[in-house]
Amino acid sequence: MKAFTPVYVPVGVPTFHLESARDQFERSISLLRGLDPAFVCPEEMLLSIDKLRAYLDGLQPDLIVFQNLTFANAAYMSELLRRFDCPLLLWTLREPVIDGGRLRLNSLTGAYSAANALRAFDDRPFAYTFGAPEEDEVNETVRACVAAARVKAELRGLKLAAVGHTPQGFGFGRALDAELMNTFGVELEAIEARELIDAAKSFRDEDCAAFLRETENATCGLDKTPERNRLDHARLLKAYCDYVDSHGVGALASRCWPDFFTAYGTPVCTVLSMLNDRGVAAACEADVYGALSMWIGMRLSGEPVFFGDPVSLDESESSLTFWHCGAAACSLARRDTGAEIGVHPNRKIGPAMNFGCEAFSGATIFRIGREADGSFRFFIAEGEGLDKPRQFIGTSLVIATDTESRKLVEESVLLGFEPHFAVMKGRHGRTLEALAKMLGAKVCRF
Repeated sequence: MKAFTPVYVPVGVPTFHLESARDQFERSISLLRGLDPAFVCPEEMLLSIDKLRAYLDGLQPDLIVFQNLTFANAAYMSELLRRFDCPLLLWTLREPVIDGGRLRLNSLTGAYSAANALRAFDDRPFAYTFGAPEEDEVNETVRACVAAARVKAELRGLKLAAVGHTPQGFGFGRALDAELMNTFGVELEAIEARELIDAAKSFRDEDCAAFLRETENATCGLDKTPERNRLDHARLLKAYCDYVDSHGVGALASRCWPDFFTAYGTPVCTVLSMLNDRGVAAACEADVYGALSMWIGMRLSGEPVFFGDPVSLDESESSLTFWHCGAAACSLARRDTGAEIGVHPNRKIGPAMNFGCEAFSGATIFRIGREADGSFRFFIAEGEGLDKPRQFIGTSLVIATDTESRKLVEESVLLGFEPHFAVMKGRHGRTLEALAKMLGAKVCRF
C-alpha cells in the first residue's frame, strides 16, 4: 500500500487581509504537522485557482483538510471534487478581530460556498469544524478525522479470512465478499475449518515445539492441561500461524464449536488468544464483522481488543460485563492472576483462557452491525474498564459505561444489535463517528 497521505488545502483570494491570513496559515500548518508529520502542505497560500491546480497536480490524498483562509468561491471546492473522491474535512477559521473595522478573512462565507458545492456535486459526506488552530474543538475534530481516514486507507489493504461457517443461528456474523470490498475495501477469503484441522494433524511434535513454548511463556497453568491437548493446541497454533503468514491475513473469524471438539478434540480458543497477541484480530464463532470490528479497534488503540457478549449488568455502578468462552488475548489479563488456562465452560476441554481482564482508564465498546435492510451501522459507547476479578468461567471484562448501563442495554436490544462486541482501550468515539461518516454507515452512539 502507498503511504497514508493527508493533504492541507488552504484557499483564499488576495483581496482580504493577507497578513491575518498568513498568520492563520502558519499556525494551521503547525497544528496539522503536530498531529501527523505526513501532512502535505503548500509552501504558500493558494490564492488563485491556478495555484490550487498546480499544487494538486500529482497528489493522491487519503484525506483533504480544506480551509478557507479567506472567502473563496465554489470553484475552489469544485476543482477538488473534479479530481478526488476521498474523505474531506471543511475547516472554517474564526474571524480574528471584530473591531468595527475591516472584515479580515470572511472564512465563514467561504465555508457556506464550499459546502453548497459539496452537496450539489454528489451529496458527498464531509466533516466540519469551526475555530482557530489553537482551539480544543478544532484540534479534536482534526485528530479524529486524521485517525479515521488512516484506518479507512488501511482497510483497503486488509485481507480478512473466514475459517469455516457460522453455527446455526449465528448468521449475523456472515459476510459477502462483494459487500466487504464495496463498503470497506476489505478482501475476504474463505477456508474450511477441516483444512486447518487436517494441517494440524499432519505436524510432528518437534515441528510445533516453538509454538508450545510460546503459549507456555504467555500463560499460567498450561501444565495442568492433559498432554495430548497441549500438543494438539501447539499443532493447531502452528496451522493457523502458517496460514495467516502465507496468505497475508490481518484479521480472522474462526468457527469454533462444535468442530474443534468433535473432529479435533481440542478447542481453538487459546489459538485465537495467541493470534490476538500476535496482532491478528481473531474472533470466534466465525463472526466476520466481529473480527473487522476488532481489527479497527486494534488499529485505533494499538493493542489487542476484547471480544465478547454482554452477559450481565449492574445498575448500582452502571456497569456492563462482557464475557466469552476463553479466547481473549493473554496481554489483557489481570496482573495478579496472569493469563490463566482452564477448560471450555461447556465442553470441559482445554486449553481455554480463564481470567478477568485488567482495569484501564478509558474504554470504547464498538460493533459494526447491520440494519434490517442490510445497510451498515456503528455501535459506539464509552466508559472505563473496572478492576474486577473473573466473573464467570472463561474471560470477562467489566465496563462502567458513561451512559446508564440499563438504558444502554434496553435501547441497543430494541435496536436489534448483534450480541458480539469489541472492547478497546482508550476513548475513540469521535474517531469512530468520523469513520462511520466516511464509510456511509449510520452512527448509533450510546
